[in-house]
Amino acid sequence: MKKFFLNILKLLTSIVVFAITAIILFSISPIYNFEEPRPFSGPDIFNPYARLDTAIGWKRANFHTHTQVKGLFNECRFWPDQVDEAYRKFGYDIVTFSNHNKLTVHPYDPSLQVNVYEHGYNLFKYHKLVFGCTKVNHFDHFLPLVASQKQWQLFYLGRDADFIQMNHPYRTNNTTERSFRWLTGYRIMELDSGCGTGQEYWDWALDAGHYSFGLANDDLHYPDCSDRIAVRCNMLNCEGATYQDIKETLLSGAYYSMRVPDYGNGDWDVKYRKNSELPYICDIGLNGDTIFMALSAKAYEIRATGQGHSLLKSLNDTCAFSYVMCPEDTYLRLTAYFDDGAVIYSNPFARYDKSLAESPYVESAHTVNIGLTVLFNLLVLSLAAGGTKLLCLIWRKRKPEYRRLLS
Repeated sequence: MKKFFLNILKLLTSIVVFAITAIILFSISPIYNFEEPRPFSGPDIFNPYARLDTAIGWKRANFHTHTQVKGLFNECRFWPDQVDEAYRKFGYDIVTFSNHNKLTVHPYDPSLQVNVYEHGYNLFKYHKLVFGCTKVNHFDHFLPLVASQKQWQLFYLGRDADFIQMNHPYRTNNTTERSFRWLTGYRIMELDSGCGTGQEYWDWALDAGHYSFGLANDDLHYPDCSDRIAVRCNMLNCEGATYQDIKETLLSGAYYSMRVPDYGNGDWDVKYRKNSELPYICDIGLNGDTIFMALSAKAYEIRATGQGHSLLKSLNDTCAFSYVMCPEDTYLRLTAYFDDGAVIYSNPFARYDKSLAESPYVESAHTVNIGLTVLFNLLVLSLAAGGTKLLCLIWRKRKPEYRRLLS
């Protein structure tokens, strides 16, 4: 009996040591010299709605959607065609399937195929949506503690993708203002993941001159729960729903995002009806230095947010808003709040120099610190080797006493 319990103890100890060793081994990463953050500047104002065509109208979309997949690990018990059908009932025109580390085939129309997946196994839930890839990159840091590890993931995922979305920052452990002032390589920030409407983390990045557009997605796992589906959406100004249409629109900025209340609180008929009556942006853009927005319904408040998450202007009980962007204003984004709980988020207007770039977005050229990279990875490999040696010692077969004496 004693031997049995000793073997159980050895097994449990081995599992713990193996897990820690694996986490350490998968911590390898370059260490970067991060560029110093610089707020947006320049004589011109970037208008994300420059290509807006009000005659086209808006297409409703959700891009962060989970479905059942073949295999053992599933976070949703509904197949893609069932999830798609559930969204169509709410008036969604675009639904993409972003299962974890797996490309999902569109269930009925190949022309609507969008290659996108959610990357990340790690314990911190540092997840990204990878758009336009041809295959899944399975490498991940199990415990991405340092900003350089997160940055490397964005760099190597970006090599085989058209663009990347940073997922649910509010629900990502170890999300810090300092890291958001450094990280680059993503084009889209996921907004409003259920923990508030202020989007402070978006402003952390924008304050540092890291331009991104915003998408609000359901991150759907339970299409049969009224409080999980059709509570976030994005309105895209594009003619079609092909990947090329989606890509061009998402990279130009001609869209806005919404938080949508769970109308009816479980009464599906009310939820369907109210989702067909959502307020929307009638027009938005830039006229000289004046940013303007017109809504289909009166908002109880419209806010203009700028550098330092500061409130630049606020109007109440209105469906029209304008703001003259001052030379000291580095960027501005609009948020409209409605009485029933609906919220509209615009993409940011930002200063830049159009003679030097097409937009304020810049691929920061963080350089690799060779010395720190060598030292860091030597430490990682040394710790992993120590864990491996400890496993060998735990399971080493000891020689009988008489054999040890003879030898």
